[in-house]
Amino acid sequence: MSLLCETPHPSRRAVLMTGGALFAWAYLPRFARAADNRDPRLIVIVLRGALDGLSTVGPVGDPDYAGLHGDIALSLTGPHAALPLDAFFAVNPAMPVFARLFKNKQAAVVHAAATGYRERSHFDGQDVLESGFAGPGHVATGWLNRALENLPAGDRVATLGGLAVGPSTPLVIRGAAPVLGWAPQSLPAPAGDLAARVLDLYQHRDPVLAVALQKGLDADRMALDDQMGAKTMKPKGGLDSAAGMRQAAQGAARLIAADDGPRVAALAFDGWDTHVNEGGATGRLASLLGGLDGAFEEFEKGLGERWKDTAIVAITEFGRTARINGTVGTDHGTGTVVLLAGGAIKGGRVIADWPGLKPAQLYQQRDLAPTSDVRAVLKCLLADQFGLSASVLGEKVFPDSGAVKPMTNLIA
Repeated sequence: MSLLCETPHPSRRAVLMTGGALFAWAYLPRFARAADNRDPRLIVIVLRGALDGLSTVGPVGDPDYAGLHGDIALSLTGPHAALPLDAFFAVNPAMPVFARLFKNKQAAVVHAAATGYRERSHFDGQDVLESGFAGPGHVATGWLNRALENLPAGDRVATLGGLAVGPSTPLVIRGAAPVLGWAPQSLPAPAGDLAARVLDLYQHRDPVLAVALQKGLDADRMALDDQMGAKTMKPKGGLDSAAGMRQAAQGAARLIAADDGPRVAALAFDGWDTHVNEGGATGRLASLLGGLDGAFEEFEKGLGERWKDTAIVAITEFGRTARINGTVGTDHGTGTVVLLAGGAIKGGRVIADWPGLKPAQLYQQRDLAPTSDVRAVLKCLLADQFGLSASVLGEKVFPDSGAVKPMTNLIA
């Protein structure tokens, strides 16, 4: 059951300093660390295509689960047994890293979750998920960028900006706040139209800083060759493949771990629309989940000591049907899972007001009924990691969402 979150009063001690370098942040201001030695980071992974939450974290203790989900239902027995999380839920066997993090109380699940959107269009569902508005049609800015924009002036998180990973900037992080891009399949440094847009933004706000940033961009290719190695950065696959997800997380972790790197990042992984031959513990979905699991592992390794202050959240536009279809897949649904990982997460819990899977308990007699709002999860992460107030979250970050109260105790 979702509870109200006590939004902390921000304590900002960011002090401008001069000095050292890493990639495009080489010439951005350096900041002193907060007096409490906490340096929070938030990584948002958007899973585009609608994730089957029932085959990701299966309610193996629900007597109606196996019959509804058929051949792709998870089981605690057999050659590809699911990994138990508690007495009721088990995670897909393709996610041993997540299971380990969960056991170590550094991962959690919010089950039976959805945005406020109740139709089944990918386009509109992704719009709602990433824009943060209550309905579709708002495609100019994303909630994560507006969160950066509404931090206090001079805040180090806002000043260092965000990181967008992928061939284009995910909607969730588009907006007025500065965002640098990294495309794992092309140049490993910010490049092209995205870099031009960022430079233009700085030129309007701080021309001196814009000149310095350009120098940093010019130096990136040489720095990457020296510090990361050309072999490491060779393309390994698209962001709809396990190898591509790992590579994206590996590169992003290096940038986010830097003292002068961004504290906020957005990645978008494609390919989760599993209408046909979805597979459960094995097959297509398991391959994708293995890629996501690999991304969690790369962040854990690459962030090093920063891991303890990091929260990662994986979200999707909606879930999939509780009953499998005639092609051993699932169709567009409603309720699904939100996956949380990171050293900052108060883990070891599946948070669910479980609705049940009997026909009368399903949403429109076909979907897992949502009992938690994805925005409630995101609001608490933004409040606890960066000190955003309830009014800012309800009015500016997620407009017209005052009735959606933040969850509590997601951050350790």
